[in-house]
Amino acid sequence: MLRVMSESMKAIRVERLGPPDVMELQDVPAPTPGPGEVRIEVEAVGINFADVLSVAGEYLTRTRVPYTPGMEFAGIVESLGEGVTGVQVGQRVAALGGSGALARYSVVNAAGLIPVPENLSGAQAAAFPVSYFTAYHGLKTLGRGVEGEWVLVQAAAGALGTASIQLARAMGMHVIALASTDEKLALARDLGADVTILQDDPDRVQKVRDAAGGKGVPLILEVVGGKRFQESLDMAAPQGRIIVIGNASREQANLRPVELMKRNLTVTGLWLTSLMNDRAVTMQAAQALAGLVGSGKVTPQVGPTYALADSARAFQDLLDRKTTGKVIIEPAR
Repeated sequence: MLRVMSESMKAIRVERLGPPDVMELQDVPAPTPGPGEVRIEVEAVGINFADVLSVAGEYLTRTRVPYTPGMEFAGIVESLGEGVTGVQVGQRVAALGGSGALARYSVVNAAGLIPVPENLSGAQAAAFPVSYFTAYHGLKTLGRGVEGEWVLVQAAAGALGTASIQLARAMGMHVIALASTDEKLALARDLGADVTILQDDPDRVQKVRDAAGGKGVPLILEVVGGKRFQESLDMAAPQGRIIVIGNASREQANLRPVELMKRNLTVTGLWLTSLMNDRAVTMQAAQALAGLVGSGKVTPQVGPTYALADSARAFQDLLDRKTTGKVIIEPAR
């Protein structure tokens, strides 16, 4: 059971599931670390679409209320629980805690901490774990992308999209980017996308196929779902791989296995939470990403920042596709 200290702190609490406006700013007891845990003073929280789905009760795992949202964050180690080694008070770290980050302090298991390259700010560190690990696994671990190959990145100006473009280019791949506005496509080009197409262009499917040489795209990072999932199948090259990472449309997608058979397509699901349980895979990805970030070849893209009291607005702006890069909430503001 979580022990608490005598002081209180500000935190976002969700008492009932629903749209972003169910989130409330409350005074709650500040946590203290138990054995094997660390307490972190939260500098910045990276907001993902998964956070929005969790508050709505639509995520892959059941959301139990009341709870404090926020699965990805960065901050300064403030105190150590019994038995913790290899971590120093005052050290900046990133963490994937599952929940609990939208608060002044958060307690996480020390084993789940992610070292942060010294050249990253707190906001950049919070923008790093989910998007970049997911992008790496989509492109390399599960996608098996190779140098010189084409990849299609959907929602290219978002946190995952910007991470995917940068990593793909660092791996020597060619990128086709889809996004909802010309401004977002300009960002994708700045990050290295070779071809950019408006996601609502009536000729988008043919344009994507033509850009990849006329036969379709070998690797597609699929995040939209719903009726657009069929378009991913249509844009894929023979023997193409479609990595399903999200369902931003929040609609049901239909899949007829015979379509996969005709062109020898592969559809693979990617959920970072379960993949992180594979220690060997996680360490391989961490080493590759650390090298890229440390060298400056990859830079986490920080989007709009919000105060803790404005968390509901941050969630709604993400849901309404008003943002680019990683949405960040800073509890100390």
